[in-house]
Amino acid sequence: MLSNIINPINDLLWGQGQLLIVILLAAGFWFSYKLRAIQLRHFKHMLMVMKTSMQSNKSGISSFQALCTGLSARVGTGNLAGVAVAISLGGSGAVFWMWVIALLGMATGFAESVLGQLYKVRDENGEFRGGPAYYIKLGLNKPWLAVLFALCLFLGYGISFSAMQANTIAEALNNTFEIPNHYSGLVIAVLAGIIVVGGLRSIAKFAERIVPFIGIAFILTALIVTAMNISLLPAMLWDILTSAFGLNEAGAGAFGAAIKNGIQRGLYSNEAGAGSVPHAAAGAAPNPNHPVAQGYVQMLGVFIDTIVLCTCTALIILLSDVHISGDMEGISLTQNAMTSHMGDIGEVFIAAAITLFAFTSVVANYAYAESNLHLFKLDNKIGRTLYTLAYLLMVFWGASASLKLVWSMADVALGLMTLVNVYAIYLLTPTIVNLTKDYQTQLKEKLPISFDETNIQFQGKTENGVWTKQKGD
Repeated sequence: MLSNIINPINDLLWGQGQLLIVILLAAGFWFSYKLRAIQLRHFKHMLMVMKTSMQSNKSGISSFQALCTGLSARVGTGNLAGVAVAISLGGSGAVFWMWVIALLGMATGFAESVLGQLYKVRDENGEFRGGPAYYIKLGLNKPWLAVLFALCLFLGYGISFSAMQANTIAEALNNTFEIPNHYSGLVIAVLAGIIVVGGLRSIAKFAERIVPFIGIAFILTALIVTAMNISLLPAMLWDILTSAFGLNEAGAGAFGAAIKNGIQRGLYSNEAGAGSVPHAAAGAAPNPNHPVAQGYVQMLGVFIDTIVLCTCTALIILLSDVHISGDMEGISLTQNAMTSHMGDIGEVFIAAAITLFAFTSVVANYAYAESNLHLFKLDNKIGRTLYTLAYLLMVFWGASASLKLVWSMADVALGLMTLVNVYAIYLLTPTIVNLTKDYQTQLKEKLPISFDETNIQFQGKTENGVWTKQKGD
């Protein structure tokens, strides 16, 4: 029954109409144009912003913690299982379209993160919260649309995505160690519960310690695999390019599959335009204290997630001798590929990597949905307790659910969120452009960069006191 509801929606969003693919490509081109290809022009500055990213205060986490929290949600099944799904259904050409959506998505991710930071609010504990629901409400004065987005977010990050991450962890552990899925689900739920009860700061500290470690370890492993198969690299790159445009023997039928699956799985991995990462961006107290600083930080997150980490998975799969059947395959394809390179230790490594990657996503997903409790005045003990119980139950259920159903639920939630968010950030384009010009003018004139809301024209209003220095900030 659930499939009968989900499948027609997915077909509209991702299927024959390919509505979201068109919208996301259009958004990427739009913001790349309006921001004058900021992802290319200011690539070096994007890296430089991280030099002052470690500072935080009582109101917000540091920019580095916000980056790691954003990467916690991004870096998960999309990087290991999602790339495998894209290649199994769309061929090697899907990798090229993942790169394309990432480069365009860097501009979209910049835009939505700037807004998340500008329109952030303080919760009952005086800590920063924010995201699309808040910039829709404060910037566009459309509370009904804000509520719609928040409900989609609860469906996605509060329910579907964490279930899907748990499903991938359980599948990997079952493939490698034959651990029953329901046992894995119980352990995941308990461990996640221990971390998330501490709120955003606890999750950010966890992400800050774990994400850099597992990211570097995975990159080094992919480099070793590439070095072992260096003679195959030119042919693999050529196959990616020819397959991306349907120029190889597979023909035009594979061309459409490559585009669809590359963009769909690329979006799922880097989340640019989906409206998720602005929640992490809003939670930060950036240095320099300007909304655009978080735009640069989260733009880097898109680059690391897809251009770096997804490419690592693609290298591991495409440089192996495993057979790609054309049927939907998830983490098992990545595990089999790694086994072909390194033997049984390769399968164990991927099981460990996906467990850590996906688990960080599970806890970050909680933070995103929890940020929206403030919108409904539920950021209190009762509201958080009820939400936490529902979230942990879905984590446990997801470990034993079918792969196809869980991915389909995640696709619907991501699609609905994206429709609302892209519409909102498009309407808020003048604000994004004005803020970016203000930041870049100060940068060009070598002034100390700061944000003065009285000197910049922006839509709607910010919450009182958020951009005013308070004791302890």
